[in-house]
Amino acid sequence: MDGAHNGLMNRKLAILGAAGGIGRILTARSLEEGWDVVALDLPASLASHRLPSEVRTVEVDIGRASDVEAAFADIGPLAGFVNLAGFMSPHRELADTSLDDFDEVISGNLRGAFLAAKAALPHLHEGRGAMVNVASGLGAHARPGFGPYAAAKAGLISLTKTMALEAAPEVRVNAVGPSVLDTAFLRGGEGRTAVATAPIDLRAVANATPLGRIAIPEDVVGPILFLLGPGAQFMTGQVLWVNGGSYMP
Repeated sequence: MDGAHNGLMNRKLAILGAAGGIGRILTARSLEEGWDVVALDLPASLASHRLPSEVRTVEVDIGRASDVEAAFADIGPLAGFVNLAGFMSPHRELADTSLDDFDEVISGNLRGAFLAAKAALPHLHEGRGAMVNVASGLGAHARPGFGPYAAAKAGLISLTKTMALEAAPEVRVNAVGPSVLDTAFLRGGEGRTAVATAPIDLRAVANATPLGRIAIPEDVVGPILFLLGPGAQFMTGQVLWVNGGSYMP
């Protein structure tokens, strides 16, 4: 039986990036649904956004392998793990992207996801749980100016599918691919110094979206909770695109 549906035996959910715009709402919704939440995030993010008192918080920087290993060391069996961590790349063409910027974005979004997944998997195997990675529509629908970030998210989608095959049948691994959300993420990411990202015209994006608006965090939280729960018990290696119909693979 899916670890996320084992009654009171195991309802532990680890959320990486829990203090971010999506993470705070996911944390609140998860508590409402009876999850025992462990919130992992950068120290600056956890300090800036107070999470509910019943949530255990763990400071972690996914850029440091030892940090990630230490954060998961005593977490115990997991029914679920959600990886929300990541940050946007500076908006510029690949031809004008420095190697340092490219390496930083790939490391922070793909290498960090690998380290977190690798650390979480033993606990998910123990709890027969489910993993959900948060990718991006850019991982499959590339747009100019976001090359390193799009490449990292395409890599995360591939990583998700490979992990789904290798971790089955004990652990399910899926992803969501959101479109633009108006959160601090557009300005680089929570807990980080703001970087120069694209001047996105949110009204234009909304007008070009069949459902007539841009996404809000709640739009992403619902699919994440679905993938964690018993309703998705026969789903693994899949990507749910959350974009109001703007991209239909």
